[in-house]
Amino acid sequence: MAKDFSANLRGQLREHEPMARHVSWRAGGAARCAFFPQDKDDLAVFMRSLPPDERLLMVGLGSNLLVRDGGFDGTVVFTHGSLAGLSHIALESDGTVYAEAGVATPKLARFAANHALIGGEFFAGIPGTMGGALAMNAGCHGGETWRYVERVLMMNRRGECIVRRVADFEIAYRHVQPLKAADEIFIAAWLRFSPGGEGAQESARQRIRELLARRIATQPLGLPNAGSVFRNPPGDFAARLIEAAGLKGMRLGGAQVSELHANFIVNPEGKATANEIEMLIMKIQAIVAQKFAVELVPEVRIVGKESAADQGFLRKTVGEI
Repeated sequence: MAKDFSANLRGQLREHEPMARHVSWRAGGAARCAFFPQDKDDLAVFMRSLPPDERLLMVGLGSNLLVRDGGFDGTVVFTHGSLAGLSHIALESDGTVYAEAGVATPKLARFAANHALIGGEFFAGIPGTMGGALAMNAGCHGGETWRYVERVLMMNRRGECIVRRVADFEIAYRHVQPLKAADEIFIAAWLRFSPGGEGAQESARQRIRELLARRIATQPLGLPNAGSVFRNPPGDFAARLIEAAGLKGMRLGGAQVSELHANFIVNPEGKATANEIEMLIMKIQAIVAQKFAVELVPEVRIVGKESAADQGFLRKTVGEI
């Protein structure tokens, strides 16, 4: 596929791209094809050239994502980084903030604060990009992405851009389902925050500093991780249940439940396989379900296929749970 149309692209097109380089867990297999667009027009050319049945995965910072060791048999489009150019952010004339899919969410928080806009400070606590935040309604510290979204820019497989409203999506806790067309991807969003009065700029900046200090104190930011592994069940917290089950510090191969925050799985030596991480996720689910009759639903997205070795390891591990 790379040889068919790469001459028409300005961004970089690669084959057999190791995803461990791009995923915050620093584990996993390779993508069959990877594209780093220079901007949304470049991405439109690429989208028009894709076979209609090509599997497509959008990746920003690679947090909240696990690519199995067998790799991803499809195309990954990267929206963030030195080789990708979907990172434009601006204050529009109507007062909304326009942020493309590759904009890091902490950058959005700082941008809003610098313009004395209130409400977006929580984005500083989300380790991802706008594309991922839109796709899963990411949130923390009482804030959720879609609470501030006014409209979004989508792109279909024909490379056409469409503006959609919030009513075009089913929105819930860590859940976003398109109601119009399932084959569209998030390109950008217009978000509306509350304009602050005198002192709003410094107040928002101080709030961001407080949230970041809390993250540093309570989360294993110095080790490869993917953020929160499980959604919080209704009326409870996944971290509390995992800790109450005595699972803090539990290891499976190179993967470990964080001793600092029980809803984080870390790769402390950088040697964990994606399969070990996935099996640890399953083991946590099984033990918590057995002890508390609560089903923990993963917040992380798991894609790709197991290798032959992984399949044998899976059968053995599941049998031991």
